[in-house]
Amino acid sequence: MQITIADADGMHDFGMRLAEQLRAGDLIVLTGPLGAGKTTLTRGLGEGLGVRGSVTSPTFVLARTHPSVVGGPPLVHVDAYRLSTPVELDDLDIDFVHSIVVIEWGRGMLDGVTDSWLDIEIVRPLGASQASPDADASAADASAAESAGVIEVHDVDEPRTVTITAHGPRWPAAPAFELARHPSE
Repeated sequence: MQITIADADGMHDFGMRLAEQLRAGDLIVLTGPLGAGKTTLTRGLGEGLGVRGSVTSPTFVLARTHPSVVGGPPLVHVDAYRLSTPVELDDLDIDFVHSIVVIEWGRGMLDGVTDSWLDIEIVRPLGASQASPDADASAADASAAESAGVIEVHDVDEPRTVTITAHGPRWPAAPAFELARHPSE
């Protein structure tokens, strides 16, 4: 399923709507270039789930756990960019069963972790985001530098194409439509 999200506020709202569908044990893999909106979507999830603390990119710590203040499961936010294998993801000792887990850059890292997950790919228009001063830096280097305040990513607030692919028995086809549905529909 593919949808278009108009801007950062829309990405945040999409995260809040998605949060309504989630329960402990759910896993979401986010894929997209630097500045695509992965962390913005995760902030919306955090707000929708009622978690404590501000949701920021876990680039330096690999994973952050945000406990719920409303009695729900915690949100675990993982940055898997620097991980090489599913074993390294497993070494983080994440409680996948009792948490809602979001893994940025996690595609191909799920061997043996779960039989159901949502794969959400965010594509932004080419040229919409420019990192300075070194546009050739790797995504991890640019993300780390941005988090440290060394560079600023100039993100043009343009529509993103979001593709949602459901895997496994937890996500039958009909609920996937509900995830992508806009509130006005």
